[in-house]
Amino acid sequence: MITTDHAFSGFSVRDTAEARAFYQDVLGLVVSENAMGILDLTLPGGAHVIAYPKTDHVPAAFTVLNFHVADIDRAVAELEAAGVRLEDYGGYADEKGVMRGKAAGRGPDIAWFLDPSGNILSILSD
Repeated sequence: MITTDHAFSGFSVRDTAEARAFYQDVLGLVVSENAMGILDLTLPGGAHVIAYPKTDHVPAAFTVLNFHVADIDRAVAELEAAGVRLEDYGGYADEKGVMRGKAAGRGPDIAWFLDPSGNILSILSD
């Protein structure tokens, strides 16, 4: 086992200015930038994740960041009001763009959306 004092995760973006505007202005996160141009996103609860610039960025093919919400329908409405379009993976989403897992006993209610770099994010309620 390694001795460490904390851990964090990160993912790449194609444009940090565009990413900063999205994560700060659309999602409401506290975002700072270091001298190397790496964004530090402060997540609800105090954890941190970094978003680093990568000129040959390729969006992740998996969800890189999940946001737990108390009311998924309200969160969907807030995202839509901010101009965010939901993704439907596999045709399982309802008319609001939510895959309803709670009612069927198959996990949380979840909806996916993309950041400006095409990385997959989700909101979920369990």
